[in-house]
Amino acid sequence: MQYLVIRANFPPMLDWSRCPAVERSPDKVSGAWVFKNTRVPVAALFENIESGARVSEFLEWFPGVTRAQVDAVLEQAAQSLVSA
Repeated sequence: MQYLVIRANFPPMLDWSRCPAVERSPDKVSGAWVFKNTRVPVAALFENIESGARVSEFLEWFPGVTRAQVDAVLEQAAQSLVSA
């Protein structure tokens, strides 16, 4: 599966409320969108990809995040770009 690479400053503009792999709570990471059941911000994925990391490396570095969650976030980002 191929995904578009998105600059790290772009994802906050996306409507993450439609993505079941993420959640947001004012009590967790200052209300940032995070991967569900973790404290890992969604922005961390895009920052790492932008810096040249592979998804497999990101998953190693953030063991609480699943491949399915990453795929869902990347798909949401891609769909948001297509519908924009």
